[in-house]
Amino acid sequence: MINGILAGAIKHPQAEFGFEGHPANTTVEHLKTLHKLGFTRLSLGIQDFDPKVQHIINREQSYAQVFTITEQARQIGYTSINYDLIYGLPLQTLDGLINTMNQVAGLKPDRIAFYSYAHVPWIKPGQRKFTEADLPDPELKGKLHQIGRSLLKGYGYREIGMDHFALPGDTLLLAQQQGKLHRNFMGYTNQHTQLLIGLGVSSISDSWYAFAQNVKTVEEYLKLIEAGQLPVFKGHVLSPEDLVLRKHILNIMCKGKTAWGTNFELSDVVLDCMIRLKPIVEDGLVELDNAGLIVTPTGVNYLRNICMALDARLWADKPTSQLFSMAI
Repeated sequence: MINGILAGAIKHPQAEFGFEGHPANTTVEHLKTLHKLGFTRLSLGIQDFDPKVQHIINREQSYAQVFTITEQARQIGYTSINYDLIYGLPLQTLDGLINTMNQVAGLKPDRIAFYSYAHVPWIKPGQRKFTEADLPDPELKGKLHQIGRSLLKGYGYREIGMDHFALPGDTLLLAQQQGKLHRNFMGYTNQHTQLLIGLGVSSISDSWYAFAQNVKTVEEYLKLIEAGQLPVFKGHVLSPEDLVLRKHILNIMCKGKTAWGTNFELSDVVLDCMIRLKPIVEDGLVELDNAGLIVTPTGVNYLRNICMALDARLWADKPTSQLFSMAI
């Protein structure tokens, strides 16, 4: 497939290819085949090692399976391995999370994404297996977040922007230190580009000035592809105000600061954001003036909350957006 995608294209000498595998069904043959095609990065969705949590979220894989695929990948020649971990899962406990973190530390992946669970059963039917009563309350979820971050730092991982951690020497960490960190739909990257092409069912493309999402069923996707049509079913063209706010949100996520810039950027949309930032300033999370915004050391723990204050569309649709995901 990759040879077909790259046919007629010039591959950059520093191009990197990665894929996400499921520990329960990724085989050594998968790893070898993709490595021969140029893949050197592997991401595994661990979520949590607690069997009770794995069962209720229908994501069951053993520590032994994760250990095996991690070791096989390294022996084959994969140079970077990432684990996805989640806090706030149903039936998750502090002891369970600590045990998961200790097991992960023993496997020592190069990168870790440690992010908040979003309860959206109307979007993900699999979440209907449990209810809000099975989820940690806000106080416990906050403790899960704090302890998880603390443990990862204790294991030698360095925090990168929002939700990401990496070992010293990782290219993401170097990009952050050099002020070159970038973020797209897939998370943080050390390579800045205004173009992201989404291939496959439900994937999202980003031309910087517009977003487009592919259809959500395999049958419809294949039918459109075979007919020579773009498999896109919805999108959004960014307004000049969207582009301004996008720049500031990315600056905060990637650099921890932003400068307001020209008079145009101090238009009503930015002034509205500055009003919403007032409680965050009072809490000591940011330093704010007419020149720009700087995230304080305490505010680094609340990057998502800070960025949400700048998201004008989120606030315009506040009742719906609050149902989608919580900041912590």
